Amino acid sequence: MIIMYGIHNCDNVRKAKKYLEKHGFDFEFVDFRKNPVNNVVLQAIIDIAGLDKIVNRRSTTYRNLNKNDKNEINIEILLSNPTLIKRPLLVKGSEMLVGFNEEEYINFL
Repeated sequence: MIIMYGIHNCDNVRKAKKYLEKHGFDFEFVDFRKNPVNNVVLQAIIDIAGLDKIVNRRSTTYRNLNKNDKNEINIEILLSNPTLIKRPLLVKGSEMLVGFNEEEYINFL
């Protein structure tokens, strides 16, 4: 089963969803804003990908964090600010892909 985590109105999420649908892949979409991930799921994502790889340092949310939070990003900050998580996050079993890149999707799927 493929699970895609993201935010519905994110351009990269839309591209990824369109790609999966076009190529006939079944997947479950989890919107961070409507159904926030819990600490167990987020910790599993961090364990697979690493904290640095999933933090969206380009986001407005990141730019609006105070300097201390930027230097000490942790699971609690990510849980309270889901837009800090890069998207989409595509999970297949114990494998995960961050962001959308068609070539990486071909190899991943």
